[in-house]
Amino acid sequence: MTTQTQIKTQPLLKGLLRPVLVSAGFFMLLTGLGYPLATTLVANVMFPHQAQGSLIERDGQVIGSALIGQQFSRPEYFQGRPSMTADQPYNAGSSGASNLGPTSQKLIDQVTQRVQAYRQLNGLAADSQVPVDAVTASASGLDPHISLANAQLQVARVARLRQLPEAELLKVVQAHTEQRTLGLLGEPRVNVLQLNLALDALHQQPLAASE
Repeated sequence: MTTQTQIKTQPLLKGLLRPVLVSAGFFMLLTGLGYPLATTLVANVMFPHQAQGSLIERDGQVIGSALIGQQFSRPEYFQGRPSMTADQPYNAGSSGASNLGPTSQKLIDQVTQRVQAYRQLNGLAADSQVPVDAVTASASGLDPHISLANAQLQVARVARLRQLPEAELLKVVQAHTEQRTLGLLGEPRVNVLQLNLALDALHQQPLAASE
């Protein structure tokens, strides 16, 4: 009986093994090679700028991406939200947040220090409200945008240092304000790099990130 069972089992296993291997190979090629190639091709044809990383160029040189923030330390530039990526701010190779919870004393101390620094930098009163994005990092640590409220509170400082009328600078901010996606998702926001490039274009000044 045992010998007969083994003889019957061997053809059965061979009959099952072949379709399993064929289907595994087929779906590996389909989902691991065919689908990525197809989506890459469609993306490059329909959305070439986004597919190439939404790169921003000036004078033929890539100076950044509309999707990844940069740190600006000089006060005559609009400044983005804090970044908690490892070793340096906005490090795309180590995207991530601090993972500190709302009850963390370390986070509370960090936010308190940022609030004080933001008020001092922008000449605000000690009890003035500060936009949350000005003192907290995003989940990715790479957020290239700030809220419209954040940008507007920085206008007075930037206008004074660049010797520009605040009304003119507000128009520049408004021109670079992105509205809600599809009119529903998110909040109005301003891309900091693009806004600072527009500022430099007013007087043909060089863009200066953190030094």
